[in-house]
Amino acid sequence: MKTLNKLFIALFFATLSMQAQQTPAIAQTGEITLTGATAHIGNGKVIEKSLIFIKDGKITGVYDARTTKMPLRGEIINVDGQHIYPGFIAPDTTLGLVEISAVRATEDQDEVGEYNPHIEAIVAYNAESKVVESMRPNGVLIAQAVPQGGTISGQSSVVQLDAWNWEDAAVKRGDGIHLNWPNSYRRGRWWEGEDPGYSPNKDYKSDITEIENFIAQSKAFTSGDSSVKNLPYAAMQGILDGTQNLYIHVDSEKEILDVLKFKEAMNIEKVVLVGAYRGYKVADAIAKANVSVILARVHSLPDAEDDDYNISFKMVKDLIDAKVTVALGNSGEYWQSRNIPFYAGQTTAHGLSFEDALQLITKNPATILGVSDKLGTLEAGKDATLIVSKGNALEMSGNTISHAFINGRSISLESHQTELYKRYMEKYERAK
Repeated sequence: MKTLNKLFIALFFATLSMQAQQTPAIAQTGEITLTGATAHIGNGKVIEKSLIFIKDGKITGVYDARTTKMPLRGEIINVDGQHIYPGFIAPDTTLGLVEISAVRATEDQDEVGEYNPHIEAIVAYNAESKVVESMRPNGVLIAQAVPQGGTISGQSSVVQLDAWNWEDAAVKRGDGIHLNWPNSYRRGRWWEGEDPGYSPNKDYKSDITEIENFIAQSKAFTSGDSSVKNLPYAAMQGILDGTQNLYIHVDSEKEILDVLKFKEAMNIEKVVLVGAYRGYKVADAIAKANVSVILARVHSLPDAEDDDYNISFKMVKDLIDAKVTVALGNSGEYWQSRNIPFYAGQTTAHGLSFEDALQLITKNPATILGVSDKLGTLEAGKDATLIVSKGNALEMSGNTISHAFINGRSISLESHQTELYKRYMEKYERAK
C-alpha cells in the first residue's frame, strides 16, 4: 500500500510538472513604442491619445500623441482605442505558496512555531505554479507572497509573475514582517462544553504583553553582542530601524486602536494594518498615526448582522476621505487574487472615481510595499511593467488584455485555463 501511495504521488507531481506555466519571456531587445491608447497613469492623470516608449525594460517616455513631435521608434505597436494601465499589484496573497489547498504536499505557507520573523516566504515560492500564470490574463503582474500562521508568521516578498524561479521572481525580498494581532473576543470551544458564542478573551492583555516582550528582547539583542546568534531576534532589525514594514493583521475597532498605541509605545516607524475591517470607524486615528491600510478581500459578505450590506465597498472611501493610504488585499488567498481589478471596479459604485479606484491596485500598493520607485505608475524611469486592455480593465466585460509587459518583456497571456477554454469552444463550435 505504501508503495502504491508513493507511486500515486510521483505520478501526480509528474502530471503537474508536464503542465507547468508558460516559458518566461526573454529580455527586451531594441525599443518598443506603444501608440494610440488611453493611458491611465495610475496617479489620477489620463492621456487620451498616448505615446509610450520602452527601452531596456524601462519606460523612457510618456507623451500626449496629439501634441508631441517625438518620432516613433523601434517596434511600433498600434493600440489605438485601447487602454494602458500599470501592471496590477495584488498584496496579501499566498500566491506561489499554495497550489491545491486540498493537497497538503502542495502547501508551503506556514511554519511550526509562534514567532518566526526569520522565515522568508520567498524561498518557498513556486514560480511555475499554474495558479500564478492564471493571474496574468486579468492584468495582475505583481504580487506580495505572504506567510501565514503563528503570532509572527515571517517575512513577505514582492514578486513579478513571469519567472523561472524565486530568485528571478523577486522584486523586493523581505519587504516586511507579518504579525497576527490577538483578538479581544474569542468564540467558545463547544467541544469542551463552552458556549459557542463570543466572549471576552481573558488572555488578550497577556498576549499583547508577550508580543511587547519579544520586541523588547529583540531591541536588546540587536544592540548587544553581535557574536551571539539568535535568528528570530536578529530578523527584527528591519522593523526596529524602520527599513521594513510591520504588517499587523487586525480587524476590530478596539484592536486597531490598541495597535496604534502599541506602535507608539514600541516606537515602530512603519506599521501597515492588514484586514482592518472596522478601520473605517477609526479612520482619523489611523491617519493621524501615519499608518497605511491593506483591506481584506472586498468581495466578501458583511461580518455582522447589523452591518450595511455594502460595507466592504463603502469603507474604502471612508478611509480615503480621512487621508489614509489604502490598497486592496486578498485576505491571504491565492487564486482569488486574479479578481483584484474587479474589487477596485466595485468601489466605483460607492463613491470613488475610476482613476481613484485604479490607485488602490497600482500606486497605493506600490507605495505601501516600498516599490514605488519601480512600479505603480506609468512614468519615465520606472519598470515597463504594464498592460493593454481592449476595454475598461476594472470591469469584467472590459477586462480583455491584449498585451502585457514585465520589465519590457512581452509576456504570454496563455494559461491552462485559456487553453481549456479554446479547446472546448472549438469542440462545441464544431458540434453546431
